[in-house]
Amino acid sequence: MLKRGYKPGPWSGALNCRVSVFLMSLTLMLVFFLVFHNDSDGANPSLAYERPNKKGNSFDSLVHLHPTKEFRNGTDLIWQVPESPKGVLFLAHGCDGRALNFWDRSPECPDCIGLPEERLLVLHGLAQGFAIITISSAQRCWTFGKEVLVVKDIIEWWTDRRKLEKLPLVALGASSGGYFVSVLATAMKFSSIVIMIAEGMFEQIDIRGDYPPTLFVHMPKDLYRQQKIDEYVEVLKDRGIDVGVVECMEFPLSPNTLADRIPGLDLPLSRKIFELFQEKGFIDKNGYMKKDGRKIKWKKALEEKKTLVLDNNLVSHVQEELNLAFAYHEMTSLHSDQIFKWFESHRS
Repeated sequence: MLKRGYKPGPWSGALNCRVSVFLMSLTLMLVFFLVFHNDSDGANPSLAYERPNKKGNSFDSLVHLHPTKEFRNGTDLIWQVPESPKGVLFLAHGCDGRALNFWDRSPECPDCIGLPEERLLVLHGLAQGFAIITISSAQRCWTFGKEVLVVKDIIEWWTDRRKLEKLPLVALGASSGGYFVSVLATAMKFSSIVIMIAEGMFEQIDIRGDYPPTLFVHMPKDLYRQQKIDEYVEVLKDRGIDVGVVECMEFPLSPNTLADRIPGLDLPLSRKIFELFQEKGFIDKNGYMKKDGRKIKWKKALEEKKTLVLDNNLVSHVQEELNLAFAYHEMTSLHSDQIFKWFESHRS
């Protein structure tokens, strides 16, 4: 949801009107439910989260991944251009990430990984008509000196070669990639950028009036980053930069969640994992993660459960969805609609 207290830009006006009408209708429905429905345990329904509504196969009828993998300037880039592209999107991974994470394993990319959130961002972008380019950092995390020029050269070389140089260029970076994109935006012209689960490097860069419109997508549980984002929103606004904020809230797991989000993980296994999490106390009675996915010993619990076998190739995929459900620090595609509306409303 958009963060309260920030003045929404023009891109969100129509959305806010629709949301207001929707919320009014939803409120009436909720009142009706509470008055006429006698819940057995007396618990009121919670509306404080956004349950994922995009399944891993949501785009199967619209988009198919057929990426091209290349090597330039000492690193790999993987890209795909849809028919009649209307823009170019550079995606920057976080620490320990790679370009491979954004693309499904395929004959074109046999070593690709296709993490659930990364691949959905790519699919959403392609469905919206964006040519997608992903580049791997040279080290574990992005650096902010020579690597900025290296990536700038790759993007310019690639857009020129594919005859995309006249299209609007946008970028999204998560965590380390978010810091990187905030710096890269001082070295090349973007129509707009999205900084995800990061506050950017705004204390260390020169913010001029032509800095691109910036959307922060963050998780409020990370109080330090929320505080810094609040600060930088005001800094950017004072420079006349259009700024938006989207907050990503926790959501409860369900027996179907992992099967819905992860291609290759079937529903029976998803339900068994959910039941194991209930048994081990990893989730509360409503399905919410009690701790960040990185801090629970769920892999050990699976190993001890001899009748429950998870493909090793899907361990990272499950980990990502558990982190996302807790909503402290993870790449997310859940707000793709708002992200791509931001890009669309700032095309130039």
